Amino acid sequence: MIRIIRNSIVFLTIILLAGGCTIQRNPVSGNKRLMAYSWNQEVQIGQEVDKEFTAQYGLFDDHNTTEFVDKLGHKLLEVSHMRREDTDRQFRETEFYFRVLDSPVVNAFALPGGYVYVTRGLLAHLNNEAQLAVVVGHEIGHVAARHASQRAMRQSLGQIAIIGGAVLGQEFLGLPGESILNMSSQAAQLIFLSYGRDAERESDRLGVEYAAKAGYAAGEGAAFFTSLKRISEEAGHSIPSFLSSHPDPGEREKTIPELAREWAEKGYEQTEKNEEQYMELLDGMIFGENPREGFLDNDRFVHPELAFQFSVPDRWRLINERQQVILVSSSENAVMIFRIDGESESARESVEGVTAQEGISVNSSSETRSSGRYTAYKADATIEQDQEDLRALIWAVEYDDRIYRFINYTPVGSFEEYESAFTAVPESFDELTDRDILDVRPVTLQVSRADRDGRFEDFLPDELPMNISAEQVAIINQAELDEQIESGRFLKIPVQ
Repeated sequence: MIRIIRNSIVFLTIILLAGGCTIQRNPVSGNKRLMAYSWNQEVQIGQEVDKEFTAQYGLFDDHNTTEFVDKLGHKLLEVSHMRREDTDRQFRETEFYFRVLDSPVVNAFALPGGYVYVTRGLLAHLNNEAQLAVVVGHEIGHVAARHASQRAMRQSLGQIAIIGGAVLGQEFLGLPGESILNMSSQAAQLIFLSYGRDAERESDRLGVEYAAKAGYAAGEGAAFFTSLKRISEEAGHSIPSFLSSHPDPGEREKTIPELAREWAEKGYEQTEKNEEQYMELLDGMIFGENPREGFLDNDRFVHPELAFQFSVPDRWRLINERQQVILVSSSENAVMIFRIDGESESARESVEGVTAQEGISVNSSSETRSSGRYTAYKADATIEQDQEDLRALIWAVEYDDRIYRFINYTPVGSFEEYESAFTAVPESFDELTDRDILDVRPVTLQVSRADRDGRFEDFLPDELPMNISAEQVAIINQAELDEQIESGRFLKIPVQ
């Protein structure tokens, strides 16, 4: 399915997971083939990476939603290859976990060993449980076919993966990817693993098979791939980089119904859509970015929940993640990384915890202030690299019983160009006092039935919140703006 994270612009250096290879059975085909890991290793890897991943991106905190997805996942699991009588016991007894991530990105993926994830962004783009069944079944298929272990056999040591189509070079980031994302290279390897078209097509077939055998109207899954195509077009390109290794969404629009018909011809009734209960689940769900967790307000980043703000230089791109904020220069050769330091007890300790690392030498350091009133500490440092060294300004500030830290860096030759911005941003860190921003609420989906016949766009309010476009609302409803909507049809409208 879709890879993660479209909005990030950070490189990872991918390192192959340790060691060796083994002849192992494939639960789907039943055949033995060369795998990178044993099944026990896959389970262990999944356990370890799941902890990192859920900590990094966060779980969606809604019991009804998580219970719904978990129940569906286990229903599909029971008809999958992982639970069949002729499947090896080690596979049949493996426990599966189905998670909902608190992310607006339209995404679903799986880790080896039985960990399946969907985002609230994906849930918002589906219209019934049958569509979700095909998506979750697809991800179970990746685990059952052991695609991660197969693909890892073909990965080259040290391969570089790009998140979201970034065009930065490895020499720019310099620091290991895991130190930036606070994630191990093992997690990076699996999260950004590209399966390839053959594996994706196999998982498409498995997703339809599992959904059909569980009684769902599997052909409904085609509508989601129509939405993917429209999301791509709305973003201004035909196939986004995170889908480049996947079959074209247009192709999948056609093949999903064909696969569903094949299972119907084999005698599997596919009647369950469960639209009403699914729409009840979406009613009131957060849609898009949650402004409570920070957003760009003109030339400043504001965080209502933690009540702080800092300036953002003109033409710098901002990426707001759950545990950090990243600013990237327009020429993509300088970066600022901001996050809470939960380990240090003072600003000085926070900065010195970075500069004490091997390969970093301090040019100067001193006590300072942010916004003229908050205790802070800064250090100008050089980071040794194989090619051009990096020069960094590391700045930490004490605010509201927390330590906030900026790590700002660029190649040595570019430091003069960015020094003023590197200083101005942490210097501007201040308390947020704007009551309108402090009280801002997230956009949620309001689900109701159309009270009349009419064009879809006629059901939209005159003004949509948070720069959401009419086309985006049409996409989440799997409708066209000029499409005739019949009275009684469910509609999902973002409100704030």
